[in-house]
Amino acid sequence: MNRYIGGAVLILLGAGIFLNQGNPIDIGTIFEYYWPVLFVIPLGLFFHWLYFSMTAPRAAGLLIPGGIIFTSGVVCQISMLFDSWELMWPGFLLAVAAGLFEFYWFGNRNRYLMIPITILTVLSLLFFAVFTLGTIFNHLVLGGPVFAIALILIGAIMLMREKSRV
Repeated sequence: MNRYIGGAVLILLGAGIFLNQGNPIDIGTIFEYYWPVLFVIPLGLFFHWLYFSMTAPRAAGLLIPGGIIFTSGVVCQISMLFDSWELMWPGFLLAVAAGLFEFYWFGNRNRYLMIPITILTVLSLLFFAVFTLGTIFNHLVLGGPVFAIALILIGAIMLMREKSRV
């Protein structure tokens, strides 16, 4: 067990040094960027460990907070590393869907639970698609050379076109 924890810590430390790109590392920077990995994700994994270590069938309720907290931790970590909070917020809807789906999968498989799971998943994916594609469109098309070239071409066509006789 200690070997796995030590290996995970070394991998995270190496990834942090690699992503830091030569800047000095201090403990504040580690807590600033990796708080989800240090605090949130382990709590979600703890709930999963509790469920899988228990044999009681009613322990499936531990998977709801476990799935929500773990998925929220992953969303927060991605947002912290890439400064993409404005794009990643639909992940919190997906986190609730993930927790409920784990409860459905490992619990008594109540089919009515799939209704909120499906609604939350579809809304999350829809918001991810709209905001991600909107951001890509704004950065590449409206803020990039494609939009500028299109404006120049449209303006040139307007200037060179003959005046219509009406």
